[in-house]
Amino acid sequence: MTQDILINWAPQETRVAVVEQGAVQEVHLERTLERGLVGNIYLGKVSRVLPGMQSAFIDIGLDRAAFLHVADLMPNIAAKHAAPRDRLANVSAAEPSAQPAATSGNPRVLTPNPVLPIERQIFEGQALMVQVLKDPIGTKGARLTAQISIAGRLLVFLPQDSHIGVSQKIPSSQRDALRQRLLRLTASADGSAAGGFILRTNAEDANDEELIEDTAYLRKTWLRIKEAATRQPAATLLHEDLNLMQRVLRDLVGTQTQSIRIDSREQHGLLQAFAAEFMPDTVRKLQHYSGERPIFDLYNVDEDIARALSRRVELKSGGYLVIDQTEALTTVDVNTGGYVGARNFDDTVFRTNLEAAQTIARQLRLRNLGGIVIVDFIDMVREDHRDAVLTEFRKQLARDRVKTMTGGFSQLGLVEMTRKRTRESLAHMLSEPCPACSGKGVVKTARSVCYDVLREILREARAFNPREFRVVASPKVVELFLDEESQHLAGLSDFIGKPISLQAESSMTQEQYDIVLL
Repeated sequence: MTQDILINWAPQETRVAVVEQGAVQEVHLERTLERGLVGNIYLGKVSRVLPGMQSAFIDIGLDRAAFLHVADLMPNIAAKHAAPRDRLANVSAAEPSAQPAATSGNPRVLTPNPVLPIERQIFEGQALMVQVLKDPIGTKGARLTAQISIAGRLLVFLPQDSHIGVSQKIPSSQRDALRQRLLRLTASADGSAAGGFILRTNAEDANDEELIEDTAYLRKTWLRIKEAATRQPAATLLHEDLNLMQRVLRDLVGTQTQSIRIDSREQHGLLQAFAAEFMPDTVRKLQHYSGERPIFDLYNVDEDIARALSRRVELKSGGYLVIDQTEALTTVDVNTGGYVGARNFDDTVFRTNLEAAQTIARQLRLRNLGGIVIVDFIDMVREDHRDAVLTEFRKQLARDRVKTMTGGFSQLGLVEMTRKRTRESLAHMLSEPCPACSGKGVVKTARSVCYDVLREILREARAFNPREFRVVASPKVVELFLDEESQHLAGLSDFIGKPISLQAESSMTQEQYDIVLL
């Protein structure tokens, strides 16, 4: 099935829509201010070594020095292939008293040893290639590792290692075969492996050509990083993790992609240069969109995004879905709504469920819903109808680039499935819990809040002896106290023997109130 990719670029945000058969299937976005540093590779400069903490502070050119622990100096696998004692002795005897030799104006980069304490491996002023593990938070600097890894679409490249690994999420029965296949494909011309690789979960069904392309991209990226390290000064960024547009070219573009249209001439040029170096086959698909209409208006993308934030999804037949996302799982309820077009009730239910199966699969992709999903199709009496709906549902899910697993109908008539979590859902990225209801979806009625206030005043009157009680609440609650609940408020005032005054505060939500003791 052919697809078109639309890229809407602005200085503050990049948005990408994947369109198939005129309908938006996926939406990706990245905001400039929210983009972190994780994955970036720097030529750092050791500014301070802390033997007592077996850690060091590394200057990577940020406002605050970053933090490196001794455990992050070399991969854990190095311990399994530790050098003999005499070799370790030779290494330890040779360092670190000698001052670093200059290379293109830089201190030489030493290879750390996992057996030695940190003060015998690195020293102040040393240049060290590091990668960000965690972004800076508050007053804490970034967390670093010297164990460089570069992620591709199908593989993760480990340039300092020769290990060939396979994701633990791939069934154990397939791992040995995949490891041998990857070892054969990644071996260099002389038969030796140049660097190690880990095969990612989404590469389980990849063909040899796709794996070879990803290998070439990763090795080329590493060569560029190494070359930059020889000519750049310390505390310099060597490699920035790919931005959204570049990841689109790496991860989303395939033989089915007809065009990649971007509405920024400058970004189009940068993307062309990136594609020409790493993915030359995609250059011809890149197009600069210069139309008068916003690029997302071509397929009503913004309308689809707005609908994707709603609980209710209308079906063309008149039925509808109700999608609820919780912490543990996502539920989808199918309803016939106003659909009465079929000849009998069974056909009405069947047709609604068939349409729902197609729409649910698309909504999962569009909203990027992951984890456990429970679908409550309308009950069907006929077995052939249930089989047809399940077949259609699985067919639509097969189009998903994210891995899914689907079961059959349970005894309760529910279909259970899982969809791999790859990133935040669209709702989590674009919205936040309502400050009025804290995400519950409902708030207390004004009358319920009034009665909460009356009970609170009585509780306070028993503990304190103020001159007056003042109730600060939302206008709707105050209005109810002045009207229908005025008799109850006056009765409480007489009972406690203190005056009660009211003050409306428009900034307060309906559930919020404050009782001031005067």
